[in-house]
Amino acid sequence: MRQSRTHLTRRTVSLAAVVALTCGLAAAPPALAVGEGPGYGGNETVNTSILRTYDELVAELKTQDAKQQAMELEVIGQSVKGRDLYLAKYISDPDNPTILFLTQQHGNEQLTTEGAVEFIKHLGTGKTKGVLDGVNVLVVPMLNPDGAMGDVDFPLDDYIADGGRHLTRYNANEIDLNRDHVTKIQPETRALHENVMSAYDIDYMIDLHHQGARSERDGELVSGSILYPTTPNVDPDVLEGSKRLGAVVFDAVDPTGWGHLGKYVGGTAETISRNGIAVEYGISTLLFEMRGMSDHFNEDYVLGQKSNGYLIKQTVTTLDATTRAISDGSISGADTSFWDTLAEQNVRGE
Repeated sequence: MRQSRTHLTRRTVSLAAVVALTCGLAAAPPALAVGEGPGYGGNETVNTSILRTYDELVAELKTQDAKQQAMELEVIGQSVKGRDLYLAKYISDPDNPTILFLTQQHGNEQLTTEGAVEFIKHLGTGKTKGVLDGVNVLVVPMLNPDGAMGDVDFPLDDYIADGGRHLTRYNANEIDLNRDHVTKIQPETRALHENVMSAYDIDYMIDLHHQGARSERDGELVSGSILYPTTPNVDPDVLEGSKRLGAVVFDAVDPTGWGHLGKYVGGTAETISRNGIAVEYGISTLLFEMRGMSDHFNEDYVLGQKSNGYLIKQTVTTLDATTRAISDGSISGADTSFWDTLAEQNVRGE
């Protein structure tokens, strides 16, 4: 039997670290970041009511679209259940390099979407003045809204989270969207490829995900892990751009004290966006797997919600650092040699 959990009703608790980031306050305490905690372990609260619903996400995107002159909001398609899929665009000059941030292909990996929304809000402030003059930014938040809302055609009875809804990896048809980048059968992946990948001249992409909560590097639990395309069919220049993108992320996150990154262990299949998009479109791609998931049937994959703040902050830091590095051109000099010594993560206890 699972123990009862206290229900939180205010999202501001889990976003405290993001407020600290955007207001220039102190970073979250190490206890809420890497190292030994907090894991779920059957005792932590895992409450989905503090996460934005699809409708709340759409409302915030529309609010920011109305506030921000540089932003344009576009509907790129619909999910299996008919929910609109959104693209937030910042295109100052078509000739500028362009980066795409993609979140929540897997519906139970939502903190990257929360971070992407905070980043969009961040772009509307004076803190990023001048940055958008040198880079175009595209953000696809919540590619899998049906999975995020638990509105699917299969049971979720064994999922762990409380709070009114379950979140699942799959879309409503019980398909993993991140295995559909070759056949493009599902409406969500078709929308992404037809109305984003093929419609815009994209140079870089970061595909943001979550992984299990027990991955470690050098004996310390990671805050996340990163990986470039590993298919042998990727163009060498595209691969080098991917490694530079990873260098910017590593240098922004790993030295913080709350961040600790490992090298993700991934395959070569081109059905996965990291590989397939790099090959098909010649885009430099980076996978970022944040620690822990918002819901799952496996306790080792779920992370207690006290970690929400620093994982959202990690997302904002990643998006901000890469946008700035592309804008000012410093990404071209990023030192990729760290990849040669970055240890592959392993799962604690295995």
